[in-house]
Amino acid sequence: MSIESAKKAIEEGRAVLGIEFGSTRIKGVLIDETHQPIAMGTHDWENRLENGIWTYSLEDIWTGLQDTYAGVAADVKAKYGIPLKKLGGLGFSAMMHGYMPFNAAGELLVPFRTWRNTITGEAVAELSPLFQFNIPQRWSIAHLYQAVLNKEDHVKDITFFTTLAGYIHWQLSGEKVLGVGEASGMFPIDSEKCQFDAGRIEKFDKLVASKGVNWKLEDLLPGVLPAGEKAGCLTAEGAKKLDPSGTLEPGCPMAPPEGDAGTGMTATNAVRVRTGNVSAGTSIFSMVVLEKAMKKYYEELDLVTTPDGLPVAMVHCNNCTSDLNAWVNLFDQFASLMGIKADKNELYGKLYNEALKADADCGGVVSVNFFSGEPVAGLSEGRPMVVRQPDASFSLANFMRSNLYSALATLKIGNDILSKEENVPIDRLMGHGGLFKTPVVGQRMLAAALNAPVTVMDTASEGGPWGMAVLTAFMLEKGEGETLPDYLDNRIFAGQSGTTIEPVKEDVEGFDRFLVSYRGVLEAEKAAVNSFK
Repeated sequence: MSIESAKKAIEEGRAVLGIEFGSTRIKGVLIDETHQPIAMGTHDWENRLENGIWTYSLEDIWTGLQDTYAGVAADVKAKYGIPLKKLGGLGFSAMMHGYMPFNAAGELLVPFRTWRNTITGEAVAELSPLFQFNIPQRWSIAHLYQAVLNKEDHVKDITFFTTLAGYIHWQLSGEKVLGVGEASGMFPIDSEKCQFDAGRIEKFDKLVASKGVNWKLEDLLPGVLPAGEKAGCLTAEGAKKLDPSGTLEPGCPMAPPEGDAGTGMTATNAVRVRTGNVSAGTSIFSMVVLEKAMKKYYEELDLVTTPDGLPVAMVHCNNCTSDLNAWVNLFDQFASLMGIKADKNELYGKLYNEALKADADCGGVVSVNFFSGEPVAGLSEGRPMVVRQPDASFSLANFMRSNLYSALATLKIGNDILSKEENVPIDRLMGHGGLFKTPVVGQRMLAAALNAPVTVMDTASEGGPWGMAVLTAFMLEKGEGETLPDYLDNRIFAGQSGTTIEPVKEDVEGFDRFLVSYRGVLEAEKAAVNSFK
């Protein structure tokens, strides 16, 4: 679409905006009627560890949202010379899970508890066997039940609880709803009905009834909507919250708020059965759309859904690129010490590509990248560390490859269960996120870890915000009976190009050898958590 066409779409209020709250960046992507990005805005932020809880303040949330939107509006003004007054549609997504409970006055009762917290072990130990369904520590229901077990004072005052995406959507539309994919990270979903599982809600109510709780779970949960349904409109109050300048007009339709898992599936066209995707950034997770239910539940595998409600096996790991980023920053400081001003993107590229020269098993060098707890590895806290054999080949190449392998190691542990125990087939695996920004390297390492071909689409760099904008467009454009997989195949990804890398036999075997050493080093990691306070 030409600049003039994009300008006209914006002026006539036909452009669609998706905004996603990631772990370290909030990003907004405005798309035109060909679904191409035409403007963008970002805001960097970081969670804080306060009183032992990983959190973002409400001030952080609203400052970040408004700054992101202002960035989109400024980009529109710079590119097209016009103000951004009206949107064709609006959708929000965010990192999934976590806990935001509110009272009858709409006040947040405790600071937002993010997905990164691993403080609900007692709760999940009861809920998973009760439900015969794996409830991970980061899920909203785990946080709620842990608060009940802890006899936290706020529990009696809860009238509603939701996720970050649900909170933003509620504040801007007045609607207490979630997209089904986001909802599936709060509480188990009945995929046939595309609603929270009524039988498990009943089991939960019986469980908490003896603990003096004065509410029913169903009364606290948000409503659930599949992709394509309308989830309210931007209110006048909401427009003012999003754009304090008052330029943005209210009234645009809003899509069901989704999680970053759902937008990642959408952005990589991985919502059809037997497809999968891997999102690799601060955290890392893989999603595989299932043909049938699994034989049993596993602690390492989550069952969530696509944005249109199909069951998905998810391996979620809390730690991915944070330690990698820390090492790159260290090398950046060294370059500065030597009087060299290094371009950060070039530095990442050179260090990542150096890993391709390494021994396939990292030559006796093992990195553990745990900034925070990692349930897949059985750890409630993390201590990043590097261990090597006395006779290790301690080269820069092996060091960098070890860090890249470490970013993928716990993901492999979970996926080995999926492939070896459940024999789940995958026709196509898509990659997106910061790990794949440097061409080839992240793809090749992931292909080695999962022993599967990995494709990165040309649009993958736009990631979740673009995926949220596309889900919003689906709500506006879908035809009678048109499914989300068909919409993506026929209207979004038709003609799109990407790069596919097949697993290299030497890499696969090398990763397997590395993983043996990695598993052994986890005992030292546990000792470090216990002794290094």
